Amino acid sequence: MSNPPQAFFINRPPAKETNIAWKEPPPPNNPVVRGLPLHYGAIAISNLNFVQNILWSNAGFSSLRDREELKRFEPRYDPTVVKTNGPSSTNISSAELLKGLLEEDWTSKKPQDKAFPSTLDYYEAYKSGSVTPTDVAKVLLPLLQRDGKDTREHAVAFLQVREDLVLEAAEESTRRWKEGRPLSPLDGVPVAVKDEVDLTGYKKCYGSNLDFTRSDDVTSHCVKMWQDAGALVMGKTVMHELGCDITGNNPTKGTPLNPNNTNYYCGGSSSGSAYSVAAGLMPLTEGNDGGGSIRIPANYCGLYGLKTTHGRVSEAPTTGLARSTGVAGPIAANMVDLEIGYRIMSQPTPLDNDPPIVIPPGQVNLQSNRNKVLGIYKPWFDLADEDVKAACNKAIDYLTSKLGYEKVDITIPMVHEGQLAHAMTILSELCQGVKASDTHKLSAPNKVLLSVARKTTSVDFLQAQRLRNLIIQHLSDLYTKHPSLIILTPTTPSAGWRIEPGDLPHGLTNANKQLRNMTYAWLANFSGCPSISVPVGYAEDPEGKVPIGLMGMGEWCGEDELLAFGYDCERFVGEVLEGGRVRPGGRWVDVLGRAREGKV
Repeated sequence: MSNPPQAFFINRPPAKETNIAWKEPPPPNNPVVRGLPLHYGAIAISNLNFVQNILWSNAGFSSLRDREELKRFEPRYDPTVVKTNGPSSTNISSAELLKGLLEEDWTSKKPQDKAFPSTLDYYEAYKSGSVTPTDVAKVLLPLLQRDGKDTREHAVAFLQVREDLVLEAAEESTRRWKEGRPLSPLDGVPVAVKDEVDLTGYKKCYGSNLDFTRSDDVTSHCVKMWQDAGALVMGKTVMHELGCDITGNNPTKGTPLNPNNTNYYCGGSSSGSAYSVAAGLMPLTEGNDGGGSIRIPANYCGLYGLKTTHGRVSEAPTTGLARSTGVAGPIAANMVDLEIGYRIMSQPTPLDNDPPIVIPPGQVNLQSNRNKVLGIYKPWFDLADEDVKAACNKAIDYLTSKLGYEKVDITIPMVHEGQLAHAMTILSELCQGVKASDTHKLSAPNKVLLSVARKTTSVDFLQAQRLRNLIIQHLSDLYTKHPSLIILTPTTPSAGWRIEPGDLPHGLTNANKQLRNMTYAWLANFSGCPSISVPVGYAEDPEGKVPIGLMGMGEWCGEDELLAFGYDCERFVGEVLEGGRVRPGGRWVDVLGRAREGKV
């Protein structure tokens, strides 16, 4: 039997170490405005050129000019790296993949605790006949549908729910189960998708009053893969308007409150998707990742989130707000849900230039003898709050002392400047997707943000892409020196984001806190590397617990290693974390229980 061809990378950056001494980040100095002052101030700022220039400079966006470190690097605009076995590679068909998932033994991957029902719980309920997908749909539909301006606790997480499409898909799935021919473990399992992807029969507005719906009414590839596996798409979830911030505050379409603690945000931009899983409505949702959107809501809501670039799983070509800083990924209640959702959605799209050469994901190896290396840049890691560091370090101690992980010290150059370069890139791409003449249709925070972002010059944008190249070449050097390296940080340096009086009616702008909470999440987006966020503990709050997450960033196309790491962290939660994971109280919905009891 011949050995499989050795895998290699296409577009992998050269390995080039850059040593630049750590410098403490300068204290942020941006104005914090909320409520009515923001409402009226946004109107003025969006029309006052000199104020926009002041705010742009105040944000530090000019700090990349004339940097000697960047002169020897060419700009790199697209961080995509593809892993392949060569032109002779052949991918298994979608049907073969789904059949393999049905036949796979998932026993060892079932979650130890039962706080959150998993995809496998739905699978077993459908297989036994105690519940049908139609029963589940009829439980969920009354909870998710808006009634005019109705913002009931669950409905506010959803922008659109097409009852006719949901019931049609549920009845088809129910028929398949009765006939003993389910398509996959995801058949009939309720899921939801963020309003950043295309879904046939639905509009796309990116959580705004603008319309980005494609004229051809297609479904994004990653969602189509879930539908082909039989997943029951319940509708489109609300998001932070245009994905421009990390709170999920959306005065235009509604702001879901964190089910763990309703005094906190769910996180943005995939706020509705995270809410849906945290409240028990479904075990799996989709969340596009342009600036940290998957991992931060997963962190704020105590969930598992994977940002992946495997197979370029978002639609291609894209329309509207095209971004060069991340694509789609799942938000899940448990690791097994994350793995199933990822393996189905990440099949290469036929719109890729050469889809047969891409290596599709396979079974996740949980063997103890695999290579396990954790990298920590200590000065960067230590920027987190003490309670966050304590929870993350407790998990790291378990991984190294009990599960055989090796911990190595690493450095990453210019992380503070890199975060600004990432923000500048994201905002420039948003400005390309939203016409200046439409700015008045946006919420007050985005009136300010996009008006200021339009002051970015071509020189500044090019410098940001030079810095991108410097950073990813340094990362390539790290991954070359330490095969299977996973770079660890807290997901966010603080536990959650508390809602302040005046936030919800008109929104807020707090770039100081936004930048702090994006301290770590920007790197994977900017470099094109995959990353995972896993729950590892809770911070105490007078009104309830606030989840804390640990983030691991892997090498390009290293999602399988991240998933194995996630399962190990799930073991930590089950075996070490006192009390395990905490199910949200008043906002929790036992969907399978209601379906069994016939409650609608």
